[in-house]
Amino acid sequence: MAQEYGSFSGTLTLDEPPRPRRRHRWLWPALLMLCWLVLGGAAGPFLGKLSEIQSNDPGSFLPASAESTEVQRLQERFAADRLLPTVVVFERASGLTPADQAAIQRKVGDLAGAPGLNGQISPPIPSADGKAAQVIMPVAGEDPYEAGKAVKEIRELAKAGLPDGLRALATGPGGYNADFAEVFGGIDGVLLMITASIVAVILIIVYRSPLLPLVVLISAGLALCTSSAVIYWLASDGLLTLNGQSQGILLILVFGAATDYALLLVARYREELLRHASAWDAMRIAWRSSLEPIGASGGTVILGMLCMLASELTSNRSLGPVASIGIAGALLASLTFLPAVLLLVGRAAFWPADPVPRKHRRATHGIFDKVAGLVRRRPRWTWVITSLVLLIGVAFVPSMKADGTSQQEIFLNEVEAVTGQEALTAHFPGGTGSPAVITAKLASVDAVLAAAKGADGVVDVLPTPADPANPAAGPKTVDGMIEINATLRDPADSAPAVAAVTELRTALHAIPGAEAKVGGLSAQQADMIEAATHDRDTIIPIVLVVIFAVLALLLRALVAPLLLIATVVLSFGATLGVGALVFNDLLGFPGADPAIPLYAFVFLVALGIDYNIFLMTRAREEAVKLGTERGTLDALKVTGGVITSAGIVLAATFAALSVIPVLFLAQVAFLVAFGVLLDTFIVRSLLVPALAVDVGRVIWWPGRLARRPRPSPRPKR
Repeated sequence: MAQEYGSFSGTLTLDEPPRPRRRHRWLWPALLMLCWLVLGGAAGPFLGKLSEIQSNDPGSFLPASAESTEVQRLQERFAADRLLPTVVVFERASGLTPADQAAIQRKVGDLAGAPGLNGQISPPIPSADGKAAQVIMPVAGEDPYEAGKAVKEIRELAKAGLPDGLRALATGPGGYNADFAEVFGGIDGVLLMITASIVAVILIIVYRSPLLPLVVLISAGLALCTSSAVIYWLASDGLLTLNGQSQGILLILVFGAATDYALLLVARYREELLRHASAWDAMRIAWRSSLEPIGASGGTVILGMLCMLASELTSNRSLGPVASIGIAGALLASLTFLPAVLLLVGRAAFWPADPVPRKHRRATHGIFDKVAGLVRRRPRWTWVITSLVLLIGVAFVPSMKADGTSQQEIFLNEVEAVTGQEALTAHFPGGTGSPAVITAKLASVDAVLAAAKGADGVVDVLPTPADPANPAAGPKTVDGMIEINATLRDPADSAPAVAAVTELRTALHAIPGAEAKVGGLSAQQADMIEAATHDRDTIIPIVLVVIFAVLALLLRALVAPLLLIATVVLSFGATLGVGALVFNDLLGFPGADPAIPLYAFVFLVALGIDYNIFLMTRAREEAVKLGTERGTLDALKVTGGVITSAGIVLAATFAALSVIPVLFLAQVAFLVAFGVLLDTFIVRSLLVPALAVDVGRVIWWPGRLARRPRPSPRPKR
């Protein structure tokens, strides 16, 4: 990696003595750099504000057409506002004492004055075993950020002054929303610090220069700040939905992509500095040569992410624009701010190294000379054996358990919502506090109640009363509709609860004229699994078609794009198989979200194809002069170090996502990091070059390489 960085390929040609430097040459780069710094300074505060506009409750992830989403809209009409019910459970393992019961009664009075409530709280509801009591609180959920703050205050208020041994825990939808806000609330500072530190260390090792890594980090930071400002404005206006997962991925993606683009540009710039005495000439050639691969790389990721707009899940659909805006920011900063600063700094950016043209410089590429030699001697054996190794990983794909997990299994650390739900499940029916919500026509209420009571997994069915203080007043009706709460036997959104909701829907949908719909947390989980499965089956083919089109236009060929996509898909399959082994047998994870394969595919194919783009665009450039075999091998040598460095940076930045204690992000972090390394060291270093050498000129079909000009005959003396 370091050896390649200090080398170049091709014939050394010294420029003519440099012309006098024009005084105004520094003006445009200086103005460009100043504009970026001003823009970044103005946009910087918006990065910290993104957590204020997040929506992390399950309802915000679902498609608008989902049955549970329709029920949620009807619930808002019944409550005149959106609610996030919060259940405070009081528990003593040995049983509640009279003093405990008196303390709980006093707490009800205190909690009635808690901030953020939108309605009356329930009286204490004792458990049958006498060891717990619960209080249900209607927390206003129109603003999830404010709801999270309200639940935090409710928790402090509920715990204050309790007798020793009596504990209070806040759970339910409001509790989970608060814990999500807590987990993602500090995402900006912690994740940014870890990511920047990782990138800085890797860049210092690669460049062996103190100044150049700083310039690259500033470029990535400016890209992140400006893209965050755009996303904040769009999310504030309701044009897209931002959640904690999208925000974490945005930060990682921008830093990783901006660093990758910088590595490619800087490597080509240094290569040209070894040929040209003028830094301006070197940057002009490097910028023009890097524009196509960097632009194609960024464009591929942007188009691949925009394919997520075809998703049914709101969370997936919103990630597409969020990630695309971030990549666009990384592209702009890498192609404008970075070259401007490098021009102003000149060769000093590489200090203490001094990249100047010298005669008789020996060009070496470290380990990639040996890799190229192996590919040249045994191209067919190389790609066959490599493919077989990857197929071993693919064989474990069926063991991936991506059929969904409950909210209790989402967090990797202990949070109060999960602990509270466990306490509720131990002393009350599992679905207490998060019932299945049924809406139906008032005229069919008797049939609906009878069908709901007869459904397997339902333990209690109660219509919402018109007056909570006077149940005899009858059920509440809105526009001829009635709301019914069905308490499930099993914990909300667990597999048995999801199955119970499916059976309940089947029974209620069969009642003519009832227009019955089932919502609530368990119904949301069922709808989410269905939508995620649809997204996976729909988006993966679209991404493949889009990337094939980009590669065909870039390489002006059809065979090469097909081979490149096949290698990346093979790498993705091997990554998913290895991930299944790690998640199931090594880490003991309970399962995976159905969206995990989709996220892994989109990131690995869109990002993994980048390195093939870097390699094959250079291979085509060299093949025009040297032929396909030698051009491919020379491209492998020249790009080997920079692509390896880029892969390590991207893998390390995605691995940083694992610091967020959420199952989904930990799994995405592993799959993308491992997959990128697999692409970097196996697919791009061995499989793709071996295929290109073995296939030969046919790889550029139906395009044609320009014929190499014959060398001019030497003049006779």
